[in-house]
Amino acid sequence: MNQPQQENKVERILQKMGWNAAFEAHFSPYAEQGYSVGRVTLEHKRIYRVSSEYGELLGEVTGKLRFEATGREDYPAVGDWVVISPRPDEQKATIHALLPRKSKFSRKVAGNTVEEQIVATNVDTVFLVNALNHDFNLRRMERYLILAWESGAAPVIVLSKADLCDDLEARIAEVESIAIGVPVHVVSAEQEEGLDQLAPYLGEGQTVALLGSSGVGKSTLINKLSGVEMQRVSEVRAGDDRGRHTTTHRELFLLPRGGLMIDTPGMRELQLWEADEGFRGTFDDIETLAKSCRFSDCQHLREPGCAIRAGLADGTLDQSRYDNYRKLQRELAHLARKEDAALRAAEKDKWKKITMGHRQKKK
Repeated sequence: MNQPQQENKVERILQKMGWNAAFEAHFSPYAEQGYSVGRVTLEHKRIYRVSSEYGELLGEVTGKLRFEATGREDYPAVGDWVVISPRPDEQKATIHALLPRKSKFSRKVAGNTVEEQIVATNVDTVFLVNALNHDFNLRRMERYLILAWESGAAPVIVLSKADLCDDLEARIAEVESIAIGVPVHVVSAEQEEGLDQLAPYLGEGQTVALLGSSGVGKSTLINKLSGVEMQRVSEVRAGDDRGRHTTTHRELFLLPRGGLMIDTPGMRELQLWEADEGFRGTFDDIETLAKSCRFSDCQHLREPGCAIRAGLADGTLDQSRYDNYRKLQRELAHLARKEDAALRAAEKDKWKKITMGHRQKKK
């Protein structure tokens, strides 16, 4: 095979994994140095499975990348394109750098630690999967929408288990009232109904991330879309419709029709992380209404001419939606205060590492 044919073959392999001109431009300086590129499909305790022109390789980051990392976002995540030195004979690779991400879905790690957990990167569309059973929850859906808008990917709501819903039209209306402008699709993966609606998002090289609580049907959806049993499925618990954590890690799959899908573990605790744009996108109706208040600094308590209180009074603004809006505002403000302190500590640690590095070089 001559050089142009080989280059076309490599390009074709990468395109199937989501490669495009933007990534090509970022990779160009590394290509000139003889490096290769691959996409992270699985992460496990800082060992990464990387899909590349050489097939699947197990990758580890260099000591330099580890030393220079200031936080979790500086390490590879599922969906990342990484610069590698491949060792095909060993089926291994060394990861030197990450290419800039076009999107990043993050949440705060569970607990009191102020740290980012990257769920998926370089995603085109986020399927927010919600089951139409007793676990249906609009307030949780709003939380997912915030982080989806913030990620840079396009959110799409997938209402699963339609065969378990007695009043489908009412549920759809409820969802559309909190997800203005967001596509809503109703499916029953078990009955294989509505799956054709998802096909336009799953063209060759397009990456979709599935997000939702345990038991909403993400794994079943992947199995039906792929035509094979790619993910193990568990039954939901009797009594409350809450599922067990079938998926235990994030993984990127290549679907038979050419799309790529990232499955994620169920996330019942979804703490916000950097959600300015996402917050405005999710609660645009409330923030637009607030601009009609008589006073620009209206606290929506007892001030005259308050559009928010008027909306609550006449029913045009749902009380539970507004309460969740206020709750999430407080959560973000609390996170910002804790993050400021954490950033100061990280900056101090960064300069400490740089100073120690300079001292070691002088010895």
